[in-house]
Amino acid sequence: MRTKYVLLIFMSVVFFWGCQEKAVENKEGSVKAEPFEHVVEQFADLRILRYQISGFEQLTLKEKKLVYYLTQAGLAGRDIMWDQNYRHNLQIRDALENVYVSFKGDKATEDWKAFETYLKRVWFSNGIHHHYSNDKIKPGFSAEYLNFLLKETDTELTGEPFEVIFNDADNKKVNKKKGVDNVAESAVNFYGPSVTDADVTAFYETMDKGPEGRPIEIGLNTKLMREDGKLVEKVWKSGGMYGEAIDEMIKWLEKAKEVAENEQQAKTLQLLIDYYTTGDLNTWDEYAIAWVNSTEGNIDWITGFVEVYNDPKGYKGSYETIVQLKDFEMSKQMAVLSENAQWFEDNSPLMEEHKKDNVVGISYKTINVAGEAGDASPSTPIGVNLPNNNWIRQEHGSKSVSLGNIIGAYNNAGGSGRLKEFAHDQEEIALEEEYGKLADKLHTALHEVVGHASGQINPGVGQPKETLKNYASTMEEGRADLVGLYFSMDPKMQELGLVDDWEKLGKAAYDGYIRNGLMTQLIRIELGDDIEEDHMVNRQWVSAWAFEKGKADNVIEKVERDGKSYYNINDYARLRELFGELLKESQRIKSEGDFKAAQDLVEGYGVKVDQELHKEVLKRNERFKSAPYSGFVNPVLVPETDESGEIIDIKVTQPTSFEAQMLDYSKRFGYL
Repeated sequence: MRTKYVLLIFMSVVFFWGCQEKAVENKEGSVKAEPFEHVVEQFADLRILRYQISGFEQLTLKEKKLVYYLTQAGLAGRDIMWDQNYRHNLQIRDALENVYVSFKGDKATEDWKAFETYLKRVWFSNGIHHHYSNDKIKPGFSAEYLNFLLKETDTELTGEPFEVIFNDADNKKVNKKKGVDNVAESAVNFYGPSVTDADVTAFYETMDKGPEGRPIEIGLNTKLMREDGKLVEKVWKSGGMYGEAIDEMIKWLEKAKEVAENEQQAKTLQLLIDYYTTGDLNTWDEYAIAWVNSTEGNIDWITGFVEVYNDPKGYKGSYETIVQLKDFEMSKQMAVLSENAQWFEDNSPLMEEHKKDNVVGISYKTINVAGEAGDASPSTPIGVNLPNNNWIRQEHGSKSVSLGNIIGAYNNAGGSGRLKEFAHDQEEIALEEEYGKLADKLHTALHEVVGHASGQINPGVGQPKETLKNYASTMEEGRADLVGLYFSMDPKMQELGLVDDWEKLGKAAYDGYIRNGLMTQLIRIELGDDIEEDHMVNRQWVSAWAFEKGKADNVIEKVERDGKSYYNINDYARLRELFGELLKESQRIKSEGDFKAAQDLVEGYGVKVDQELHKEVLKRNERFKSAPYSGFVNPVLVPETDESGEIIDIKVTQPTSFEAQMLDYSKRFGYL
């Protein structure tokens, strides 16, 4: 489970951490760190940033090798994500890239500029569908112009892969709307073309889910196809589907195991190798347990077919890798949350039967990212809590991480204009400027550490993907958000030494959440569209429900001033009570598997948009130049070797440009 970066890039002021350095190109075409520039470029609705790997130079050579091998393993699987996102993505990417590097004609035309922008958007999204809205990206050039480019560069792209760029087919990568066949109407490549929603439900209802109370994550690492009239799973493993890429991943993981920091880490890596070799989901669970218990050392990682947001049915995991170094100072500061996990559980507003008697094994750390791939790149989360299997979390615990250098890069590249435009008054602005950054960081920590680890499912009730179906992901993210909101305004935060004024911090957290949930996140969608991305949906249903339920007491007031709309919180204490009531209900829904209640909550509050307000927000946002979405290029790890080929050091450089890194990745890691 992951937290997307939304509040900070819209609403926070700039907070500069340390020395800013500028990028300087060297003779190898990479960028060495002198004064650092975080912003690489901006196009369409996207901004490309850089991040630094704080602490890398202090690692031992053995630790540097471990980081290097893990990042190479992650990148080796990059093409898997492209193919998972859409069946024609790799063919389209190959053709567009060949045009880009081969075309010798006029590159000053508007058509060529539109082609460049389209290709960059496709790179950013790992395919032809927008990374956040899931809508197919519209090209700013004609089919005739693309045909001209293909002919000029002797590039082949015909039939459906060509036509789909311009027609109305496969318009939605993931479609979770009510009242449609969510599988048939989703272009994501987890299911064969003739497989329906009913097929998937029936297939997995009868599948062996493993031991009672300890179910495996059925369907997590397979594509469900119809062959000779029968439904069959194609397993993602060595020798199976994606085998060429997975074999390369295994090669690098074997190297990583040789330089593991300790026995537990080596054991964990071997189980990961075994899983990729066999595709056995029981081995995946063994790996997850070993990974949760691998807490010593400076290096850690997240990898596998992990998050299920891209599957309308919630079974299939998207490929991702995040390689990380521990930030010991920040981890020490925030460890107090995991140490007090039982207090949070005992003092939450949940029904007593839905609380855990013994919250175990929660690990929370702030980390610095060293490399990302797949679903985590270029668009990256800022917080992650894993594993996702509920029984493992309950019996063995979980790991939560906050991606410190990613958040720092966002902050360094940010601005305060939108805050002043959408905040109700100067008091709200002042609270955000003083406490907003810490409020967002603390809310993310509470969301990941306490939120996802809290509560329990009633005996005999299935997993949320089975009971809540297409609403499972947004319900879980909303539930975790509510945990964070409820405890953000609690004196316990000050008692634990996390804040100097719990009330002001809580106010800043509530202001920012409501402002974003009811208004500013609307800049991310087109006028007339519904909200569909799970995190955006959950922010709206939480905010809109609280707004409606507090109307009688004027808890949140919609203010019209000079033709502009604002939301002002009049009663923070009562709003906290409302968040508590909604948290109690959302946990009940999860614990009891109440699909109807989940559907009513999400469809009633989270999907539909006030079109007049949306139009106003888009108009007010026109004067701001900063793109609503950001992502990252990865630093480049360059091994230095002696005469015998042995690695004697690993240096960190920066890519010269976004397109240079994307082309390099396709050349070096194009295994599918």
